Amino acid sequence: MILLIILGVIAGLCVPLQTSINSRLGTYTKSPILASFYSFFIGTIVLIVVNLMMNPQKLTPSFLFNQDFSYVWFTGGLLGVVFLTGNLLLLPRIGAALTVVMTVCGQIIMGLFIDQFGLFGTDIHLINLTRVLGVILMLLGILLMNYKKKTSRIITNESSHTNYWLIVGIMTGCLPPIQTAINSALRYEVQSFYLSALISFGIGTIALFILSLIIVRRIRFSFTHPTQGKIKPIYFLGGALGVIFVTTNIILMPELGAALTLMVVIFGQMLMGLFIDHFGLFNTPKFKITKRRFIGASLVFIGIVILKLF
Repeated sequence: MILLIILGVIAGLCVPLQTSINSRLGTYTKSPILASFYSFFIGTIVLIVVNLMMNPQKLTPSFLFNQDFSYVWFTGGLLGVVFLTGNLLLLPRIGAALTVVMTVCGQIIMGLFIDQFGLFGTDIHLINLTRVLGVILMLLGILLMNYKKKTSRIITNESSHTNYWLIVGIMTGCLPPIQTAINSALRYEVQSFYLSALISFGIGTIALFILSLIIVRRIRFSFTHPTQGKIKPIYFLGGALGVIFVTTNIILMPELGAALTLMVVIFGQMLMGLFIDHFGLFNTPKFKITKRRFIGASLVFIGIVILKLF
């Protein structure tokens, strides 16, 4: 159990790194959607290689044509794209900090809901007062870590419908747990978490390719930038980090349950986010680790411990 929790934290560490790397790639593609397409595309290639090494027989026509191709084959990847698009809409309207808080709230709520009713074939983990306490502590910790004074919040397009966008943020946050649960169900259908991750990435890549053609109206981009110079190979590693994150979630959910899987992954995200902020990695603004943010991280950790024990 402890090893699985550590694996979940490592998967969470990959998310802020992937986001930072994709944002650097976005300076060359001049479009976050196009940057995400290339991230998904590279992740798909990585997973094709992994599947060829680990279970090549599952990529043969005889295996694929004998499948039922139920909704779980297509839904997981599409939900990932909808989540990405939702974040693109939220960020300029409610700011980065509120986007994180609202989407994380949505993830926790949906994770508990999936656990309570055993949706998508997952094991049932009933909600009790102790688990609710663990969730409340986590939410308090997340709020402490992401809260900014009103004067320092960055909202580029202030909206008169901010409250509605906050609701959209929670609804958007509900999607990743559903995606993970569906991908886990697909894992059992194809009897391989490697193939399940490949299908999810493949569908997401196709959807982003279509979105790029419709919205961005191009696929090509320049390998040089007027101020950044030539593109660095590290900027293409986002897809590989995404592979680690998606595959690990597929492995963990049946073992830990939806809520605990989300908690440990979110904890990893917070740790890496603090690390990137503190040192200003990838040319991001520096935000030192303060006492308030440290207390927030501690509350998140305590909430995870409570959820594990109860």
